[in-house]
Amino acid sequence: METTNINTIFIENYLGLIRNLSPEIKLDIIEKISNTLIGDFKKKKNPINESFGAWSSTKTADEIINELRDNRNFNREIEPL
Repeated sequence: METTNINTIFIENYLGLIRNLSPEIKLDIIEKISNTLIGDFKKKKNPINESFGAWSSTKTADEIINELRDNRNFNREIEPL
């Protein structure tokens, strides 16, 4: 089966479920679907930064490196043989 055909079947099945609902519930469903679309657009705002692991921070690279070094915990215990 083609994906378009499968999608059409899904849509028809969902419409069959929705037909008997009240107009208020239908509007609520429309609102929720619209919100998911808006959320999808916001997520795709700047995919380049996400690809390379970039994040926004007010700290400089040296400050981050020093913080990482200061927070290291060495708790190796050598067991006698």
